[in-house]
Amino acid sequence: MEKEVINSAKAPAAVGPYSQAVLAGDMLYCSGQLGIDPATGSLSGSTVAEQAEQAMRNIGEILVAAGLGFDDIVKTTCFLTDIGEFASFNSVYGKYFSADKPARSCVQVAALPLGGLVEVEVIARMKQPMFDL
Repeated sequence: MEKEVINSAKAPAAVGPYSQAVLAGDMLYCSGQLGIDPATGSLSGSTVAEQAEQAMRNIGEILVAAGLGFDDIVKTTCFLTDIGEFASFNSVYGKYFSADKPARSCVQVAALPLGGLVEVEVIARMKQPMFDL
């Protein structure tokens, strides 16, 4: 199985030694996205909702670079520094998915890089080509 590194100039550069995403076979593994504004390299806002919105936009740009969309996501893992912000996070997160939402884990962590409040990583699957029999 070949793998291909996926990068989007419209999403923030990695803050460490990793790729924005890796396509392996028909699966896309997207590194966790903080609410970093790619234009400034700084966190976008000081609330969970503001940072979650930017993190989801960043994920969207990486998906586009891979030829995918939010409906192709099969699993997300969400990290919050304060689980008390669960409802605020969900109000943003939920806007990005149709009725068929992906599987998800959401956990509280002690800290995130750059002092972020939220980080979201996703796994997406490419649609299989249709063949006539």
